Amino acid sequence: MAVSSGRPDHDRHDAGNDGLVEDDEGGESLFDCQACGACCSYSEEWPRFTTESDEALDLIPLQFVAADQRGMRCEDSRCSALTGRVGVSTSCGVYDVRPDVCRECSPGDYACKTARAAFGIK
Repeated sequence: MAVSSGRPDHDRHDAGNDGLVEDDEGGESLFDCQACGACCSYSEEWPRFTTESDEALDLIPLQFVAADQRGMRCEDSRCSALTGRVGVSTSCGVYDVRPDVCRECSPGDYACKTARAAFGIK
C-alpha cells in the first residue's frame, strides 16, 4: 500500500532527466536541484517509505529515519538529510541510499514547481 506524499501530484514521477525539462513554452530549462532543495523542505508528510525493500531501508542511517519508521525524519517540513540553505545551495546527506520517492522526483514537474513557488524560487 502506497502512502500519500502530502504533496500535489508527487506520488509517482519519472526520474533520470538530469534536470533538463521542457518549460511551459516548449523550450528546455534547467532546474538545479543543488541550488534549490525546496522539494525536501516542503512537507513533513514527505518523504515516506513506500516501495523500498527492507534491505534498502537498512542502508539509510537511523539518525535520518523518523521515530515511527514510516519515512525520513523531518524537522518541521524539512528532511533531516538535507544540508545547506534552500534556494542557495543544498545537498542530500543520504543521496546514494535515498528512498524511492526521492529517486522518483523529477526536476521541473508540477510538484517541483509547487515547492519552488512556496519558497519564492523561480
